Amino acid sequence: MGQELLQQLEMIEREKGISKEVLLEALHSALISACRKTYPTLEGIEVNIDTASGQIAVLHNGKPIRDTGFGRIAAQTAKQVIIQKIREAERENVFDTYTKRIGEIINGTVHRIENRTIVVDLGKTEAILPPREQFPKDIYKQGDTIRAILLEVKKTPRGPELILSRAHSGLVRKLFELEVPEIHDGIVKVMGIAREAGSRTKIAVISSDDKVDCVGSCVGMRGQRVKNIVRELGGEKIDIVRFSSDTESYIRNALSPAELREIKLNSDAKSAEIFVEDEQLSLAIGKKGQNVRLASKLTEWKLDVRSRSQRIPLSSVKGVGPKTEELLRAGGITSVKDIVKSTEEDLAKIEGITPATAKKIFSAAHEALIQESPK
Repeated sequence: MGQELLQQLEMIEREKGISKEVLLEALHSALISACRKTYPTLEGIEVNIDTASGQIAVLHNGKPIRDTGFGRIAAQTAKQVIIQKIREAERENVFDTYTKRIGEIINGTVHRIENRTIVVDLGKTEAILPPREQFPKDIYKQGDTIRAILLEVKKTPRGPELILSRAHSGLVRKLFELEVPEIHDGIVKVMGIAREAGSRTKIAVISSDDKVDCVGSCVGMRGQRVKNIVRELGGEKIDIVRFSSDTESYIRNALSPAELREIKLNSDAKSAEIFVEDEQLSLAIGKKGQNVRLASKLTEWKLDVRSRSQRIPLSSVKGVGPKTEELLRAGGITSVKDIVKSTEEDLAKIEGITPATAKKIFSAAHEALIQESPK
């Protein structure tokens, strides 16, 4: 099997990139192990492989062992070593190839679904899309095409494990790079992304060219560019925000479409107290607090949004002293907004508040709101 073995090793070296020396060393170790199992009573067994002829000799205390069965053992061992090394090389190649592609969008086909984990066929290997990296609106079946970002490549005893994600904010970034030439070319830069996968994303952009509108570039003609991305994300809402180095302007943009009346910044704590008109409060906060939560994440500032009426303390309302304030709070009235949402009759029902006092408080609360209105 001498020349035949060398020819096989040289072919593997050319096609798989595994050096002949590595294969010979692995074969040598495997043959010694095989001989020790075959001849358990013999000590001092050596195996010599002639690198020029490919001939294999087994020596015991320097003398050749003549065993007609050894040729079969050697051939079987060589086959096993070659298969193992090829498998290891292919795994290493997959690991190296895909490690360089972390953060890129990967296209594949749904191969199977196991306990909500989607196994994706990438051609030469497989990847997995775990439940935590999916979002509820994604529904796939076997054979469907899938696009996701390559999040991680792990080494495992079974070979490389590729983790995909459709929930990571990096997917949105890459989709914008693919869809918006100005981002791909570096004219428009993505400054930040805040995402709640499957629901809503805020993306902040800025242009290095005054002639290029960063928001308009991302939206596209008749909104086509952003529509394509929204479609890929299963209808996820996307807010494109104009980045500004001026913190107050950036916060105003991030909380859009709400109109903000006043912003008080605390630079040391990176927090902002924001006041809006009463009718703008729900818009600024968003459904279940989503708008302000994403804006906080995008700007990296803690944002506390309040309505104008919430700004006025009860104690500042004419006729509300410490005792009256205590009675109001006991009755569930904790802000001026609570007063104006009530009626005089509701206030008079609070223990300790007379109808006359209720009328004065109600009138004073409305007057306080008028004084707070923008001039």
